[in-house]
Amino acid sequence: MDDVGTAIRAALEARAPRDKVMLTRRVARDWRLGRLAFAFEAAMPEVPGRPDRPELLPPGRMPKRGKAQSERGRIALFHALAHIEFVAIDLALDMAGRFGAEMGPAFVGDFLATAADEAMHFALLDRHLATMGARYGDLPAHGGLWTAAHDTRDDVAARLAVVPMVLEARGLDVTPGTIDRVLASGDARGARILERILVDEIRHVGLGTSHFVALAKTRGIPPESLWRDLVSVHFRGRLKPPFNDSARRRAGLSRDFYAGLAC
Repeated sequence: MDDVGTAIRAALEARAPRDKVMLTRRVARDWRLGRLAFAFEAAMPEVPGRPDRPELLPPGRMPKRGKAQSERGRIALFHALAHIEFVAIDLALDMAGRFGAEMGPAFVGDFLATAADEAMHFALLDRHLATMGARYGDLPAHGGLWTAAHDTRDDVAARLAVVPMVLEARGLDVTPGTIDRVLASGDARGARILERILVDEIRHVGLGTSHFVALAKTRGIPPESLWRDLVSVHFRGRLKPPFNDSARRRAGLSRDFYAGLAC
């Protein structure tokens, strides 16, 4: 029987988007069906596989997107969203592969299921780009999205605090407004895709929060205090309102966590 760590590494190292999507779905399915041993014979790569395109740029060099009402603006929007979901596949895979031995089989299952969701999200967005005559890789993309994973590679609590509970939680805040703009542009199909992603992301944030709270309790530290301390050290940005408090509450992320750090 193959071990789950080696299967995860193979998906992480895949460069072509289609290969990464297919391998991610396969490892999640094989784990769910009991075809992979709970063992981690392969170390996770420091940098996951990436296609030759898109060109990755630092945030300050990213071109401004046009208005969502224009075809050009919609392409830029959905390309940016596709890139976020593509990197999110690797973030979830790395979470399972890097910290699974420490955290246990249930943790591995949760984050492999999350990785499979992110792969599905990417595929939906890439297909939607195709309806506009575009594809992933046609435009430059944000080159710093993996930074949070690299910076928290030595501490699962820090990774949970920053990735699901800050970065993915921010998606809960901004997606409803994005859906409204996409609907206003007449793109009902695109809006339905984003609505599906929002539902899944609430669950993903909830999983991350649940594992973080359990971990904080094992360390004997109040979860809110531990979260604030880790975010202050490991998150380079700012927590900016407005917050989608209702979606965050459904994910178990109450204002007791983030209100004191909001700018």
